[in-house]
Amino acid sequence: MNNRSGNAEFDVIVVGGSYAGLSAALQLARARCRVLVIDANRRRNRYAHRSHGFLTQDGSEAAAIAADGRAQLQAYPTVAWANDTAIAATADGEGFRITLGDGGSVSGQRLVLATGVVDTLPSVDGLQERWGKSVFHCPYCHGYELDEGEIGVLAVGELSMHHALMLPDWGRVTFLLNGTFEPDANQLAALDRRGVSVESTPVARIDGAADVVLADGRRLPMAGLFVASRTHSASPLAFQLGCAFEDGPVGAFVTTDAQQATSVPGVFCCGDLARATGNVAFAVAEGAMAGVAAHRSLIAELHHAA
Repeated sequence: MNNRSGNAEFDVIVVGGSYAGLSAALQLARARCRVLVIDANRRRNRYAHRSHGFLTQDGSEAAAIAADGRAQLQAYPTVAWANDTAIAATADGEGFRITLGDGGSVSGQRLVLATGVVDTLPSVDGLQERWGKSVFHCPYCHGYELDEGEIGVLAVGELSMHHALMLPDWGRVTFLLNGTFEPDANQLAALDRRGVSVESTPVARIDGAADVVLADGRRLPMAGLFVASRTHSASPLAFQLGCAFEDGPVGAFVTTDAQQATSVPGVFCCGDLARATGNVAFAVAEGAMAGVAAHRSLIAELHHAA
């Protein structure tokens, strides 16, 4: 066993047992740290059947990747798992104390936040229930499977120009303005150069697999739709601890350095909560960095205490 000092129950508590949290915990387990993973089983991509763009796992079931990762992690003897929600976090003399949804509490010398974000979609009838199935936010994750078919981009503002100009590499694109945005002359010229059709009639609802029904009754059959969701933190812990945030194009995210360290000493953050945009591959990479950095910080503390 290790010779790290302190009376905390765990060396590191990882909050969030999806891809980023699992990756962080794996690095810590392999360093024989006492690790607790607290997971509420609310993966951001739980609506998507398959995950794409992650090397060696391209096309695998999203839930299966997470389940395999958990099984591999729990084979390490220093890892504990709590199927619970972390509802509060405070700093104490030994590091951090986490209050759980079941009323209990646990303590750790370091904390890794991998709690992810929640997506908020425009209020369009039929959009939410197709999220992750035929309505997406990431072309790299889901564009290829649309097989160069008809693709709709539902505008939420000028930010949606980014989607509209990207997606012609994946299919024939119709930019659905839906009363949220009016391209100027330069933007219209850029859309035209990319072969994007512009539709100004408001969207009444989404029907079928991903068909767009317009307010005038026209139906535009689509292989899939893309929309920029608004995001916010899925957990209050980063706010409670006083972590610095910065504004991203679709919502605020926790500020971290190259080691995934936050503005609060001893707290690391990884995954979609720590970046403006994300996918599984980014989450796994940044989780690994957070786990390694948390372990190194424990070693550094021992060195300074000697």
